[in-house]
Amino acid sequence: MAAYHVVLVHFPIALWMVASLAIVIRALNSGPLGLAMDRALPVFLILGVILGAAAYTVGLLVWPWATLSSTPMGRNHMLLASWSLAYYALLAVVHYLHGEEIWTGLSRWVMVAVAGIGVVLVGITGTLGGHLVGIYTEVGDVLRLLGWEIYSTYYVPNLTLVIIVVVAAALLALGFLGRGKAQN
Repeated sequence: MAAYHVVLVHFPIALWMVASLAIVIRALNSGPLGLAMDRALPVFLILGVILGAAAYTVGLLVWPWATLSSTPMGRNHMLLASWSLAYYALLAVVHYLHGEEIWTGLSRWVMVAVAGIGVVLVGITGTLGGHLVGIYTEVGDVLRLLGWEIYSTYYVPNLTLVIIVVVAAALLALGFLGRGKAQN
């Protein structure tokens, strides 16, 4: 069943990379090509999230949590996979809620930065997953040069994850409250 996870992860990776490219093209081009990219963007994001959730679920079915959480690399892979999935899901929601507004003024450059962060998240997630199954890449060497020993360093303890989730939920609640007041 591990092969299913390995095959499945390539679909959201490809869709999210194309979505990030579409964001950059749309930010740089307001003409027909940019508008076409904007129309295609929700498809890339939503399909990526659906297939990402499927790959995530299959990964949890293949490798039990006790196994994944027993090593820093396993914990980091799950952490980054969770972040990647949540990140692109949130990006899909932002695009849905704000539509054309995100391409005006400074927002377009924020979207480019967000796309870049997403690419880095997915790239590191894939690198760690590859290392877990014995496929080593130079990205692991780059991460080591940046001070992250991927085989032994685990940066985010569980309490920190709980705090991140609580703060994220509070920020979402504030955003919805602020949005409601702005419409009134």
